[in-house]
Amino acid sequence: MKIIIAPAKKMIIDQDAFPALTEPIYLDQTQQLLAQLQHLTYPEAKTLWHCSDKLAQPNYDWLQKIDLTRNLTPAILSYSGIQYRYMAPDVFTQPALDYIQANLRILSGFYGILRPFDGIVPYRLEMQARLAVGQAKNLYAFWGDRLYQALTPRPEPIINLASQEYAKTIAPYLAPHQSMIDIVFASFIDGKLKTKATLAKMARGAMVRFWLNIKSMM
Repeated sequence: MKIIIAPAKKMIIDQDAFPALTEPIYLDQTQQLLAQLQHLTYPEAKTLWHCSDKLAQPNYDWLQKIDLTRNLTPAILSYSGIQYRYMAPDVFTQPALDYIQANLRILSGFYGILRPFDGIVPYRLEMQARLAVGQAKNLYAFWGDRLYQALTPRPEPIINLASQEYAKTIAPYLAPHQSMIDIVFASFIDGKLKTKATLAKMARGAMVRFWLNIKSMM
């Protein structure tokens, strides 16, 4: 069984807690995306990112000097958004760390798919970003079925804790009779179930932590 989660926009460099143990599977493709991003002008990058100058300028400056082989942080620690803070991977036991490396996967617009201890650098590129690369008109076309193929070399159940934006990279390629269980966190408001983004991110992180605590004790 595999668990899939989305990345976070907020990222850090942390080389003190745990070392990076593995290399991203699709690093060659990431290098291709990086080259494409580095050819963008500042206005083009800002439009792609849909953010203010306050966020765009430091990200653009960082983009020009990214080195995919240096100052690497394990993916599970590099992402520092709400979901990851509630997951609290820095306090996982060794059995839990072993379990997530084998069974948890992070879907990424930039790296494709990541194991928790793959070494990565901070970046800004969402899966739904309108970035054309070669003959691919967007990142969904660029990645195609690669993420699914790396996730499940053989058909097995998938627990989907990712957002719809990222789950779309897996769902179309499921094998016949392969199950993907979508976990949705919602509140009952005015007679309807509604998802609140912040609460959903908290719940996803907490669920991963709860699940790993159980599995690591088995």
